[in-house]
Amino acid sequence: MTLMLASVTSPAEAEAVWSGGADIIDVKDPAKGALGALDAKVVAGIVRAVGKRKPVSAAAGSSFGAPPQGLMDCVAAMAAAGADYVKIGFSPDGTSADCVRALAAHAKNTKLVGVLFADCMPDLAFLALMARHGFAGAMLDTAKKGAGRLLDHMDIAALDQFIGRCRENRLMAGLAGSLEAPDVPRLLPLEPDYLGFRGSLCEGHKREAAIDLSAVRMIRDLIPREANDEGMPKESGIDWRLLLGRGYVPAKDRFVETDLIFVHDLVLPCAVGAYDFERGHTQNVRFNIDADVLRGGRRFDDMRGVFSYDVIIDSIKIILGRGHVDLIETLAGSIADEILRYPCVARVCVRIEKLDVVPGTVGVEIKRERTAGQVAAGEQAAALPGNAA
Repeated sequence: MTLMLASVTSPAEAEAVWSGGADIIDVKDPAKGALGALDAKVVAGIVRAVGKRKPVSAAAGSSFGAPPQGLMDCVAAMAAAGADYVKIGFSPDGTSADCVRALAAHAKNTKLVGVLFADCMPDLAFLALMARHGFAGAMLDTAKKGAGRLLDHMDIAALDQFIGRCRENRLMAGLAGSLEAPDVPRLLPLEPDYLGFRGSLCEGHKREAAIDLSAVRMIRDLIPREANDEGMPKESGIDWRLLLGRGYVPAKDRFVETDLIFVHDLVLPCAVGAYDFERGHTQNVRFNIDADVLRGGRRFDDMRGVFSYDVIIDSIKIILGRGHVDLIETLAGSIADEILRYPCVARVCVRIEKLDVVPGTVGVEIKRERTAGQVAAGEQAAALPGNAA
């Protein structure tokens, strides 16, 4: 299950994001950059205000030009203030590696989260180093706010590799970096442990402005919540049978309306082919995807009410990023299966053409349709971890 992390600067903001449904209350000073640390007394006040209702994480700065001892002292201060998790940013250099090693003593008593920056050439080898020295988790963020979102600096396939490396090293995995509402359904299929937000939760989407509760609820509605024993989300007051996330649809009137969402003439370099001459390099492949998306009775005039072509493109790129595929039939089937993970997709047509094999084109077209039983199961699956996205 993916959790929602919301960054705050005061007890009042903490109360606001808690009421809006945030799963993790994150404490930092946005005026000081991506991981600006608040005064430890302020952090302690926020921890007291939150109580035990939600876990609290606190930023302790980064190794970018920071004195190592000062960073260590800040980590200790955040832990002493009562933070459940302490986040530290690392640049891909030898100094940061030394900081990771030095923090091993704190990792024995404090859950440390190492943050790498997508806009600073992150070295994923740091993940194994963090794991060896007792870190609880790792996170990708952006160091330079206002200079692009996470997906502007690392594509969906690279983010999938980051999540995979975290899993290999048994690290909790988080994604952040000027994330906006349209990014949420694109990142959920990667199954990160949490997604982090600040700017998109604030008035005017300015990260140093006050929290906007309606913006918090918008993001909250895009992330499926934890299910109870009956398979429905624990939070009350919302009819979860209705559309609650981009791509999720209500149970009734399921076959009354459909929208055709398509990606046509998308050409990508692919490592595909069963012949020896097709291995060791890529070839141009054209994709045409048509997805029939079910529409429900409840309408949202925002990101909660649409299924995006971005999700289709990302599904292709995630699969291509995982390595060579012998058969385009296998590739087509994998893409269809990935798109059909979304409960709102009733049927999908995938057409793949190799462009470099003969003077014309060769390829395959497959059609897959959700059965009535799968549609019924999909209603409940949309609210469960790993199935809705």
